[in-house]
Amino acid sequence: MLIAFLMTMTGRGGGNFYVLTLVFSGISMNLSASTGQFILMCSSLMAAILFSKQKMNHWKLTIFLGVLLFVSAMAGGFYGQFFNEKVLKVIFAVLMFVAALLMLKKPKQKLKNDGKFVITLTSNNETFKVNLLVTIPIVLLTGFLSGMVGVSGGSFLVPLMLLSMNVPMHIAVGTSTTLVSVSAAAGFFGHIGAGIVDFNLAIPLALGGIIGGFMGAKMALKSKPKNLKYLFAGTQLIASIIMIINVLY
Repeated sequence: MLIAFLMTMTGRGGGNFYVLTLVFSGISMNLSASTGQFILMCSSLMAAILFSKQKMNHWKLTIFLGVLLFVSAMAGGFYGQFFNEKVLKVIFAVLMFVAALLMLKKPKQKLKNDGKFVITLTSNNETFKVNLLVTIPIVLLTGFLSGMVGVSGGSFLVPLMLLSMNVPMHIAVGTSTTLVSVSAAAGFFGHIGAGIVDFNLAIPLALGGIIGGFMGAKMALKSKPKNLKYLFAGTQLIASIIMIINVLY
């Protein structure tokens, strides 16, 4: 519940901390990844519903990124079984650390809006420019790795929207939360295809995630964008450091 509460506020969902908690509880990395995806799917869906009611979601951007995420995350969830657990943990830690550094970087005030690979998306009276050459490769890689190791795609989606599209923090959180639920669902279905699921473990934990996700979404609506940004970066750094220590020792 606590993880879902804190992570939902930043649009990440909390898949990374679910995996950390499960791994430290003695559960294998692959089973931790599948269980984390299930908790993430349930808690993020609850938060996404609340954010959508407050128009904190850019639907055209969500659909565009969601299609890419769904396919790549499902592939990651399935092929994760073929990787060594230690390798998965290293990938996990690197992802979290890089994402934290990206969030501390100030976005450019002006972005290049010309070029044949730049498209314009308008929804809820908000217009953003999307560079396909930058966005598509990053989203595909993010989806695959998040599905494979059980982390939330929001770890990279929020920085991507802030730095390359100048999307406001609240819109980024709302859009990312919806995308995280899509990515988590795809990754979880991939794990089901690989036969790595334990519903006796996943369902009780998901109930706690749903309650925490609801409370976190409510709190995010009242929080300042700057505070959400620092919370995102801080929790990312903590997650990466803890996992690196776990790999080394």
